[in-house]
Amino acid sequence: MSDAIPDREPTCQELAELITDYLEGALPAVQRALFELHIAGCRDCTLYVEQMRTTIAVTGRIGAEDIPAAVEAELLAVFRTWAAETS
Repeated sequence: MSDAIPDREPTCQELAELITDYLEGALPAVQRALFELHIAGCRDCTLYVEQMRTTIAVTGRIGAEDIPAAVEAELLAVFRTWAAETS
């Protein structure tokens, strides 16, 4: 869990860093309340939280059999190229 935000409303960048903890219910009560205060008043961060929720919901329903072979091959090639460049 992150200690990135003190007892104040987080900035947009801090909110982005805490999104996983928020969605997993892992933020302490005070940080969660401040996180929710921020998204209540920030349209962009509200959209970001909703996009993350949607992404999690959709990817949780995709099985390996749902991915066309050509797409899988392309994704693996991109990943291998990225892995080779970062190692």
